[in-house]
Amino acid sequence: MRLSIARRLTRVRILGRVLGRVRRLLASATAASLLVPLAACSDGPGPGRDDAAPVAPPTATSTTGQSGTSEPLEIVPGQELQRPAPLRPVFADRRFLVAYYGTAQTASMGVLGEASPQDAYARLAEAAAPFARPGSDVDLVFELIVTVADPVPGADGDFSHDIPRAEVERYVEAARELGIRLLLDLQPGRSAFLPVAKRWRWALRQPHVGLALDPEWRTAPTERPGEVIGQVDAAEVNRVSRWLADLTTRRRLPQKLFVLHQFRTDMVTGIEGVEKRRRLAMVQHVDGFGPPGQKIDTYRTVARPGTFRMGFKLFYDEDVDLMSAAQVRALRPRVRFVSFQ
Repeated sequence: MRLSIARRLTRVRILGRVLGRVRRLLASATAASLLVPLAACSDGPGPGRDDAAPVAPPTATSTTGQSGTSEPLEIVPGQELQRPAPLRPVFADRRFLVAYYGTAQTASMGVLGEASPQDAYARLAEAAAPFARPGSDVDLVFELIVTVADPVPGADGDFSHDIPRAEVERYVEAARELGIRLLLDLQPGRSAFLPVAKRWRWALRQPHVGLALDPEWRTAPTERPGEVIGQVDAAEVNRVSRWLADLTTRRRLPQKLFVLHQFRTDMVTGIEGVEKRRRLAMVQHVDGFGPPGQKIDTYRTVARPGTFRMGFKLFYDEDVDLMSAAQVRALRPRVRFVSFQ
């Protein structure tokens, strides 16, 4: 079926932005040795840093494009690299989010790990183009698993490990330069979500970085990840969201993306008790895979649109008859965030 003129123009605009950003990134590569690390990508003097007086947003040297995120910065030799202008509210102006999901250094956990961040960005932009609609721009997201559940206890006995900090810094910087959002995904094993989230506080201080909780991989003290489907209760979700909202307020950051993954009702106990946070764009992301009918049944059973904006996952390998953008857009309650794995 031929694409409509509007759809073709939408794809041309999105792919044009991709090519322009990639060209600017390549042009800036010769100045790479002149870049300095972001101040907010260091842990600072100690754990008490976040209790200090709030800091004002830095002076921006970039401009905000139609996508609502900051355009890549122009690199001037000898000039210190600045943070981009604050992002607008996550779902402002009927925005729709599309993400690639995975972890660094491996393709075994999702499409994001199959390529460099720059190559993944180009592929993601092409995958996102069909979701665009008149009056509703599409924003791009990298969802990076930074704490990975393990079938073995590890040195600390929590059945999970953090990926190398240098890898996370690479994605923080790439997402910032590309003008997109980064979502840190947690699979904590036997640990509670909050202490694991606090280990990534240095990255969450960045205005474009959000947080995702994956209860499938949050197991009880006698359980092993992968052998059971884990769960979390509303009180624990509220503790994490309160901490993240407080961090956002103290650091004077823009609204952050906060995602709760779920594909069974018992994965989040007492979900009606999950509290809304004005400082967070809260998304319930329904992750079931299979044929379209099964996925839609799961979605309608789990969805809690009164508390959350809704998310939906598409699996390149596990889904049978991968649903189209039009099918996802037609779902009710309305989906606002789609990720590909």
